[in-house]
Amino acid sequence: MRPLRRTATAVAAASTMTLSLAACGALGVTGDSSEASPTKGNDVTVGLLLPETANTRYDKFDFPIIRNKVLELTDKQGRVDYQNADADASKQADQLQQMIDDQVDVILLDAVDSHAIADGVQKAKDAGIPVIAYDRLAEGPIDAYVSFDNELVGEVQARTLLEAMGEVDSSDKIVMMNGSPTDPNAKQFKAGALSELNGTVDIAKSYDTKDWKPENAQANMAEAIKAIGVNNIKGVYSANDGMAAGVIKALEAAGATELPPITGQDAELDGVQRIVSGEQFMSVYKSYPQEAESAAQMAVAKVQGKDIQFDSLTQDRVDSPTDKDIPSLLVPVVALTRDNIKKTVLADGIYELSEICTAEYKAGCAAIGLSK
Repeated sequence: MRPLRRTATAVAAASTMTLSLAACGALGVTGDSSEASPTKGNDVTVGLLLPETANTRYDKFDFPIIRNKVLELTDKQGRVDYQNADADASKQADQLQQMIDDQVDVILLDAVDSHAIADGVQKAKDAGIPVIAYDRLAEGPIDAYVSFDNELVGEVQARTLLEAMGEVDSSDKIVMMNGSPTDPNAKQFKAGALSELNGTVDIAKSYDTKDWKPENAQANMAEAIKAIGVNNIKGVYSANDGMAAGVIKALEAAGATELPPITGQDAELDGVQRIVSGEQFMSVYKSYPQEAESAAQMAVAKVQGKDIQFDSLTQDRVDSPTDKDIPSLLVPVVALTRDNIKKTVLADGIYELSEICTAEYKAGCAAIGLSK
């Protein structure tokens, strides 16, 4: 059984999500006491547990956006207790227990290991602390889930890869560099990608990459090159930008004269610059501000008893291995290529033009119209 169940037509539901939330008054509105009987005032403490630092998004985007939104929603009286597990599941379990002991009001949990953390989620539940799964679907009795439509991410990556490869047949060999086997999102990205790739091309090698680490992806890719031959690889499905960097290093070390199309995800600055230079074909841009702000709104609404606002933010439903019909919000995604950098990460203020178009990338930026 697939853990993700879309409650409406997938793409249509995703593309209209922002409008439907705005109509309900969910986005950018704190609500008032007439919505429900508040259980907590503005002195809210939100525990934020993020999984790792290898992906720069967590420290650069997620934490500061959530912190600032909590301050806005609580008239600057709320606070965020932030801990990062550095990809260590045991460390995250200890951090979760400490937040329970500290009696935070609500926990936003981005799990290192979605299965291993289930006992900790149950302990929080027993202590009366709501847990909202953030970005990755944790097991255990979570109260809600906010993330992106992860199978759609994989579908978008695979479709864009096939388009970049041009006319393909089932003998064209590709390598799949999937994410960590302990991350449920990685399984969903992979499932979405396989729904497009199976039967269309030859998946000559496929790897589940420990901890999403670029160096592990590089080692996997070197092994694939040795088995397949560097010039026989027509495309590489990389589940994120960090691993794409490792893939490229392995290809260059093997003497690749021309890089095949390579996918990514997260629109990391390095990834965007590789797209500008032509080393990486695409990434998946996900609106971290929308995901993070929605998570903060869910957390504050939950502990303040604002049920109408909370319900308006969680109109989707998903299943985890332990629970069904979890109230959820699935945020839409966009394929990021050289053609739409200006309309995505620049338009949304994720990066400044000067950050992308440094001296090394100035020529590439000019070639695609990214200049002042």
